[in-house]
Amino acid sequence: MEVLYFHIDYREVHYCKILLDDIFGKPCFMNEIIWAYDYGGRAKSKWPAKHDNILFYVKDSKKYFFDTSKLDREPYMAPGLVGAEKAVLGKLPTDTWWEKYVDFDRNDNWWMTIVPTNSKERIGYPTQKPKKLVDRIVKASSLPGATVLDFFAGSGTVGASCIDLGRNFILIDNNQSSLEVMAKRFSNISDIEWLGFDPTPFKPNIYKETKQEILSEVEKKYTPEFEMLVCNSFLLESKFTGKE
Repeated sequence: MEVLYFHIDYREVHYCKILLDDIFGKPCFMNEIIWAYDYGGRAKSKWPAKHDNILFYVKDSKKYFFDTSKLDREPYMAPGLVGAEKAVLGKLPTDTWWEKYVDFDRNDNWWMTIVPTNSKERIGYPTQKPKKLVDRIVKASSLPGATVLDFFAGSGTVGASCIDLGRNFILIDNNQSSLEVMAKRFSNISDIEWLGFDPTPFKPNIYKETKQEILSEVEKKYTPEFEMLVCNSFLLESKFTGKE
């Protein structure tokens, strides 16, 4: 392992940092990243909690991969103040309200909304992380072809990010609902190896869709007699296999 991103909330982050300092050593602690968002509870007896914490550690503080040049960049609000070269390149996507409106650099604060309940990205897991958030981490701390390990895979967002960005991945979770969600999410990826879990019962039923597609093509191209033959073949198959 070369780098570690440890995501936790405000209730436990302080205890976890002490443990991680003991494991890796204080010099291997690089950043505490604040992921700020706008959704969540509306507490009236205290300040509403609107952020999570991400602790960034490395195995060797003098030798590790970190490259922000591949990240998507944003235009400067005042390009005339930073010079032509920087203006063309743009700034790192910190996404913080502070930088957007006060124009002060705070790169370890990331403003990024959670996955809303009505979002197309949401796949039915309560603590699903935004893919944009994971993409940023994967791009900055790994090269194409590298292997990314997620010990608490949840909805499998790390795997989805790695597929799009050309990385290998290992996902681990002992939560049955998590495994079922990932089985559906990766149902169209044929070369994933599953250990200790059979994803087949939880994949979308493509049998009916395939049958309808074939029948639609038959209606366009073939005679009524051939259509009847195809329909009978599906009927026989359903009797022998139990599929409908």
